[in-house]
Amino acid sequence: MSNKIKCSHIFVPKQSESLAIVERLKKGEKFAKLAKELSIDSGSAKKDGNLGYFTKGMMVKQFEEIAFKLQIGEISEPVKTEFGYHIIKRFA
Repeated sequence: MSNKIKCSHIFVPKQSESLAIVERLKKGEKFAKLAKELSIDSGSAKKDGNLGYFTKGMMVKQFEEIAFKLQIGEISEPVKTEFGYHIIKRFA
């Protein structure tokens, strides 16, 4: 397993919002479009949710545990952290 991965995320404050986004993704809406529209992480939202490459220890534990388990192209269920809810998509 690689120790450096590349992910995007959609970050929202409420679980209800995160679940609604997952439903929209399952219906075929584009991750990048939803990240731009809905993510409150304004830095990554502008880049379609792209967080770039990171290694273990750079992200909060709950986020990292899920991100490193995803297959390339896979999208997570909402991940709760102390900051809110993340939907993570792995790219590399």
